[in-house]
Amino acid sequence: MDLSKADPKGLVRESYAIEGITPGECRSIFLDWALSIAAGTDAREAMRVLIATYAFTNEGHPMNAVLEAGLTEAPKAARRGGRMGRLGARG
Repeated sequence: MDLSKADPKGLVRESYAIEGITPGECRSIFLDWALSIAAGTDAREAMRVLIATYAFTNEGHPMNAVLEAGLTEAPKAARRGGRMGRLGARG
């Protein structure tokens, strides 16, 4: 995947250029980025491209942690429906 497809609006590139950017601001930019990639784009592959392009030359930047977190597996949803879901651990 090329960089123009991985970061079509340049949001992640710009985040690395913002001096003093906070982790919260990086998460917000990441959300905007996730909403801006084209339908059918493999988001995980796009994140790998972004990490390979920016992370190694910007050690310690908060966007690195956000991108790495995006690559981790989301926990499986364990929803309990019905009466047990309403009562929870109360029994």
